[in-house]
Parts: sequence; structure tokens; C-alpha cells
Amino acid sequence: MGQTFEIVKPLPATPEIHYPETDGQPMGETAYHILAIMYLLNALRYYFRAATDVYVGSNMLMYYEKDDNSVFVVPDVFVTKNTSTEERRVWKTWADGVPAVIFEMTSRSTRLQDIATKRGLYELLGVREYILFDPLEEYLEPQLQGFRLVGDEFHRIALEPNGDLFSAELGLFLRRDGKLLRAVDPTSLTPLPTLEEAMERAEQEQQHAQAEAERANTAEQQVLQLRAEIERLRGEIQGD
Repeated sequence: MGQTFEIVKPLPATPEIHYPETDGQPMGETAYHILAIMYLLNALRYYFRAATDVYVGSNMLMYYEKDDNSVFVVPDVFVTKNTSTEERRVWKTWADGVPAVIFEMTSRSTRLQDIATKRGLYELLGVREYILFDPLEEYLEPQLQGFRLVGDEFHRIALEPNGDLFSAELGLFLRRDGKLLRAVDPTSLTPLPTLEEAMERAEQEQQHAQAEAERANTAEQQVLQLRAEIERLRGEIQGD
């Protein structure tokens, strides 16, 4: 009796899930919020410019459930450690890592989402620090507030006597400066520059170095001339 063979049909390929790059919403509530976001993004990128395992991102769709592109959040600014610095179009927490710190530039119209929905989600995801800043001082009192994960719950970060907030995850102070939230170097206690400000400083330092080099060269030429004049005078005296 001949053998019978069952024909096994290949399983259909699982369609690749597409993760959209935008939700169609503006970057910030107002121009003031956008400026605050851009300053902080650039300042933190400047601060971590030499780090090979820290990514600083902004206004990026962050997906936090694998194989589900219907749930996401869009942090204003976030910092993730132990990840690559390559640029992404979207952020996937299961592949790219959970941010260590997330900033939200909050407003009256986003307050319920920022202080309730997002806070609960970030707490659940294991974000180490969550920092809120209200550029227009519309409702948040004080204007700058932060939360640190202790166990599996957020606890309020106490402000310094001068109103600064210290981020243990970043190793930086955060300081209110009008409608901006400044990142402050703990050693010099001066605000970090934006990338544009850093370039301006570098250009000024280069110009200063060039001027010093030109002055040094002029001084050297003057010394050589004086030595030559002294030798000439000696020759005349000896000749006499």
C-alpha cells in the first residue's frame, strides 16, 4: 500500500507593522513652548555631545507596546541612556529603550494629560524622572516641578533653596529663566549654551586665539629687530 503525504501549506507571512512618524499635532502649544523645547533639546545635545550611549530626542512619536501602533505618546524632550546615538524617525521603547528623563512643557490646555495621563504612563513604563515646566505660568505652582521614580511610584523632587531642581539622572540643575527652562552645569553653575551659542563661543575663542597669535608674532619680530639693532650698535662701537 502506497504512502500518503500531507501537503503542508506555508503559513501566511505576518504583515510588517507600520509605525507612523507624526500624529499631525503641532510641536508646542505656543511659540514660547516651542522655544523652550528647542533650547532644552539643543542644550542637552550639546552637554551629551561626547557620549556614545545617550540619545536626546524631541517631539517624536514614542511607541511603548510592541506590535501595536495605535498607542503612543509624544514627549516634548527626552533623554535615554544605554542606547545608540543614531537618529530615529520614531521611538520604540522595546527596541530603543525607556527614557531615563522626560520633559513636558505644559500648558493649561494640556494640564490634565500632563499631570495625570502622562504621569501615570511614564510611571508605569519606568521612566526615572518626569519634569514639568509651565513657560507661561498658566497653572503650575511652582512653575517647575519634577518627579523621581522610587520603587514603582513617582515622588516629588524637592527644589533647591534658590528654586532650582537637581536631576540626578542628568547630573544637571534645571533653572527657571523667564519662559525658558535652563540646564545648568553643576560645576560652573552657569547655564549650558545652545548649539548655536556654543558655535558663537567657539568662533569668538578662535578669533581671540588668532589675535593672540598675531600679537605674539609681532612681539617676536620686535625682539628680533631690537637684537639686530643691538648687534649693529655693538659693531659700530667696536669699530670705533
